[in-house]
Amino acid sequence: MTTSWTNLQEKLANCLCPAGNGVFTVNTAKERKEQLHQALFGQSTDIDNIWKDSLKALPDASNAVILGIASDCGGGILRGANWGPLFVRSTLLEQYPELEAFDMGDVRVIPHLLHDKYLNEATLSNCRKALYKDENSPYAVSPLTITEDVLHDFYAEFPQKGVFGIGGDHSVSYPLTKAYLQAKKKRGIRAAIIHFDAHTDLLVERLGIDLCFGSWCTHILDDLHEKHHLIQVGIRSSGRPKSHWENTFGVRQHWAHEVKEFGVEKIIENILAQLQDENIDELYVSFDIDALDETVAAATGTPEPDGLFQNEAMDILRALAAKYPITGADMMEIAPFTDSTGLGKESRDKTLAAGAEISAFLIKEMCK
Repeated sequence: MTTSWTNLQEKLANCLCPAGNGVFTVNTAKERKEQLHQALFGQSTDIDNIWKDSLKALPDASNAVILGIASDCGGGILRGANWGPLFVRSTLLEQYPELEAFDMGDVRVIPHLLHDKYLNEATLSNCRKALYKDENSPYAVSPLTITEDVLHDFYAEFPQKGVFGIGGDHSVSYPLTKAYLQAKKKRGIRAAIIHFDAHTDLLVERLGIDLCFGSWCTHILDDLHEKHHLIQVGIRSSGRPKSHWENTFGVRQHWAHEVKEFGVEKIIENILAQLQDENIDELYVSFDIDALDETVAAATGTPEPDGLFQNEAMDILRALAAKYPITGADMMEIAPFTDSTGLGKESRDKTLAAGAEISAFLIKEMCK
């Protein structure tokens, strides 16, 4: 066992927790967590020790590694995406039992925190004491900071593995993609981000906060080899026209109405043409569930009409996967207890089924 792996294993055991436990609760959802633990570990007691022991298998496990980040502190409309990791995992286990991904667990989340840079020393000290029983602990305390710190070490130790992140609001994709892109760039790998969303997420800040669900894309552009290696699909809710975003930030966009007007095959052709001459080696797919039409995915904080249908999104993903290896991905903004339709469980289950199908496809591609 190498020193670096020993150190990473210790960091994982401190900064992460068993799958489903990223949402801090006392009694609420106890049964749901126990069901998930039963499915993952074959029992629902002594889970902390079983999970820590399971981390020893990571070096020889699948190339696809699941990480839950149960944080919605970076959201700003309707909250509830912190329950996404637990519900998406449970749906995947039920509907896609053949998946071979290794589940690394959840980031430990203090639900009031976003990033350590926003905290003063007194708050950092108090939170270190709460999380690690040591006010002088070297570990980060906020979910975005913990995620990025853990993944920098993860990619250094396991450069061939990829992380499938389950959020959480879309601010969580900031550390997921930043660590991924920096690791790839160090190895001379040219990676592009394919971002499915109803919104551009290209604000510079929102109400004075630079890292949030509406701005994360802006702050990973410099980690790409070229800014136009961020390709966005499904955009439709924006106060500015497509030309503003493309000309200001250098990204490429395919709005939802273009999919309807020109057909999904033409959009696929255009995306592949944009990638063709860029010497792209690998892809990361970030999928905000609100890229899908609100009739398909209503259990989210910002459901939007006139979006992509599930088959359209899957057609695009299949075409991309046929040409490029997908080595990182995430599923964001599924908020199981949020519903704009009034249909309750029916709406939630429909959203989860759509998110699980897309997630399962991406995970299978990452396993290759």
